Amino acid sequence: MSTTTRVMNCTPQAVFDVLTDGWTYATWVVGAARIRKVDDGFPRPGTRVHHSVGFWPFMISDYTEIEDLDSPRSITLRAQAWPAGEGRITITCEGGVGDGDQTLVTMHEVATSGPAKIIPRPIESVLLRLRNLETLKRLGYLAESGARSEHGPHERER
Repeated sequence: MSTTTRVMNCTPQAVFDVLTDGWTYATWVVGAARIRKVDDGFPRPGTRVHHSVGFWPFMISDYTEIEDLDSPRSITLRAQAWPAGEGRITITCEGGVGDGDQTLVTMHEVATSGPAKIIPRPIESVLLRLRNLETLKRLGYLAESGARSEHGPHERER
């Protein structure tokens, strides 16, 4: 398990505007290369962002599913990333930190199945932490700038 935090200069809602826009997923998640589809009704629990990981010509199609959503406080995702396996990610936002206009974003991630699950926890923690530091940095850039996908929040692919 890995826990990574970052203070962002925006509101929890600004963070959730990015988290709940499935089309931005490949922009902030390290390892996601492109978005193929976002399910109708996203980000309702049970809906998915269908993404690809890797690089051309070695792309693997997978998905990330919303397990729980309490916007703008927390979101839990189940990410498929084969051949590595599957993981559970919970992102929480605590507003009013710093000068009162900042948000503490905490990301907890753990491998739940597949080859990544047999990696010793201390090694898993270091690897996930390095990746998630960059993931939260990217999420912060988008949330702080108010960036959204060209599709707008929750709009489906045409």
